[in-house]
Amino acid sequence: MHIPDGYLGPYTYVAFWIIMIPIWYYAGKKLNTELKSRQVPLLALSAAFSFVIMMFNVPIPGGSTGHAVGGAIIGIVLGPWAGVIAISVTLVLQALIFGDGGITAIAANCFNMGVVIPFVGYYVYKLISGNSDITSSKRIIASAIAGWCSLTIAAFCTGVEFGIQPILQHTAAGTPLYMPYPLSVTVPAMVIEHAFGFSILEAVITAIIFAYIQRTDVSLFYREKSEVQKGKMKKAVTA
Repeated sequence: MHIPDGYLGPYTYVAFWIIMIPIWYYAGKKLNTELKSRQVPLLALSAAFSFVIMMFNVPIPGGSTGHAVGGAIIGIVLGPWAGVIAISVTLVLQALIFGDGGITAIAANCFNMGVVIPFVGYYVYKLISGNSDITSSKRIIASAIAGWCSLTIAAFCTGVEFGIQPILQHTAAGTPLYMPYPLSVTVPAMVIEHAFGFSILEAVITAIIFAYIQRTDVSLFYREKSEVQKGKMKKAVTA
């Protein structure tokens, strides 16, 4: 899902830089107020985990790559804003050191993988899990579905960004200056490969890690400890 240089025109990648700069700033402020001290080492570990898992790239038709990201489980455990920082740091390092993803496309890649995935993953998980007990198997299923949805939607976003390039920037004769394929090619190429392959891997990884943390220390989950305590207090008052 890493977009290389030369596939997005300046109209697109400049717009994503304008979008991402305030998101990065706000994410940093949110971490200062929300992240618990015991979760700080997990943030670094999450970035390292995402870095490793994204290095297993498989080229796919349409000009990009397919791989798991780990963004959904980061969003569920540490919160979506922590996911923004962890995955963005990973993508910047990959682009600068390994040439994995373009320099001009850093902001677009950070939006697709560092914003869409952790936020979609977190809110899909919350929607499906509802008020179920934190130790229930429903939570594991919810995390798996969240992992699948998050990566598939991110792939769709990437396909749209590719597919609008011939519309946005072309010569007077209509020849595309950047990505030459239309939406009818780029969206299916990105979505199908992920929905039936990499997104399933993302779902499995998310569920396995979630189940492990669920059995070891549920207080690590984003806001779960405070929510559990509020629930106990409410039960005590009503009793």
